[in-house]
Amino acid sequence: MKSIAVIYKSKYGSTKQYAEWIADELNASLFEAANIKPAQLLNYDVVIYGGGLYASGINGVKLVTKNPCKLLAVFTVGAADPKTTDYTNILKKNFSPELLSKTKIFHLQGGIDYKKLEFNHKIMMAIAKKFRVDNKPQKQHSDEDRIFLETYGKSFDLTEKSTIKPLIDFAQTHQQPHPFCTQLETIRQHDR
Repeated sequence: MKSIAVIYKSKYGSTKQYAEWIADELNASLFEAANIKPAQLLNYDVVIYGGGLYASGINGVKLVTKNPCKLLAVFTVGAADPKTTDYTNILKKNFSPELLSKTKIFHLQGGIDYKKLEFNHKIMMAIAKKFRVDNKPQKQHSDEDRIFLETYGKSFDLTEKSTIKPLIDFAQTHQQPHPFCTQLETIRQHDR
């Protein structure tokens, strides 16, 4: 079996919850990003990094974009519905084209508790509301715009454990040793 590290940076708790679920399902090592050194990334065959989406950034993702990993998967967590959200610009901003082509990306839905938001995040949400939704005629509001307006200023939690299944399947597929490596190890043990 290959070793897996699940690393996360969570501001309000949704990313941490997903990271814990993923690490538990995979029997993987779990680290808060501040508690792992970049050199340690190469100790793992698979690194799964999770970060919340803020403006067009992935919280703490530079840990894995600026330091080598053998195999990298990244999950993002945001309030928007991953089924209807275009993440192209966010991914282009956070990954080089080469790294993006080698990285498996998953998008998960989190939640917001407006009472717990830091001041700068409340300002960002107000700006998003003003420029993304309020400036459009109501007839042009998308489903996502309507949900944004319905939940604005309120608390909601859309984390759902079942949504990690594709990430778990990916990691389990890549957790097994390559057949050639298994055969080589068998030959080595036989020759001893």
